[in-house]
Amino acid sequence: MLRAPVNKIIPQSSVDGPGNRTAIFFQGCNFSCHYCHNPETIRLCQNCGTCVADCPVGALRRDEAGTVCWDPDRCVGCDTCIKVCPHLSSPKVRLLTVEEVLAEVEKGMPFIRGITVSGGECTLYRDFLVSLFERVHPLGLTALLDSNGSRDFSADAELLGACDGVMLDIKCFDSAIHQKLTGQPSERVRENAVFLAKKGKLTEIRTVVIPDYLPNEETVRGYCELLDPYLSAGPIRYKLIRFRPFGVREPYNQLETPSEEYMEQLAEIARGYGFADIVTV
Repeated sequence: MLRAPVNKIIPQSSVDGPGNRTAIFFQGCNFSCHYCHNPETIRLCQNCGTCVADCPVGALRRDEAGTVCWDPDRCVGCDTCIKVCPHLSSPKVRLLTVEEVLAEVEKGMPFIRGITVSGGECTLYRDFLVSLFERVHPLGLTALLDSNGSRDFSADAELLGACDGVMLDIKCFDSAIHQKLTGQPSERVRENAVFLAKKGKLTEIRTVVIPDYLPNEETVRGYCELLDPYLSAGPIRYKLIRFRPFGVREPYNQLETPSEEYMEQLAEIARGYGFADIVTV
């Protein structure tokens, strides 16, 4: 029976794809972005037990095998455990089956248009995703995939066929800088962007904007030039996301938040390359 570690499920989200959607965040990521807004999703729990003593309501304990166990009924959501975790993880991750995730999704019907799987990096659980997508389509729901672009989508026709579209998180166009930021180069992300655009499966690209830290203008221009020839294959939304310090680990939570004017400058660059659907948030 397929199982995957799930960090959290948001029953109704309006920011994870078009319309109202159930967003499922998987645990574990093969990138380690300095400015990650959800660093507690990067690694699996190491069962070190650091969080157990710090929980103010006793919602955490260690079982006989030393595994950290979370009691959702006692938890008050203060996130103390996440703040003290030395491993960029969370003790609140649940190992769920496709059926258990589907049961959570069905609670939101008929108020949702579909589901979006994210993370962490959801494609680390590729077989689970294929099975989940095959189960939600008969319910009249669409299935979108939010990815860092590290998986070779051109070599996985089954996964691509099972989902309705892919949203790519674009960190940086320059490969050397991308390597420093995430631990991996950007060539695969670029290749995926072009491949998905050609197939009409690239629903959205999204870029976090941080002035004086990321080469924002170069990244917007680079991806717009790359994708401009394929805009006729299907509309691609470009979401420009202003950096916010909440949830970001030190010292990167001290980075600057961009102004409205700077965000509009970047949006204007994208418009100049033919992008019509541009969202700044």
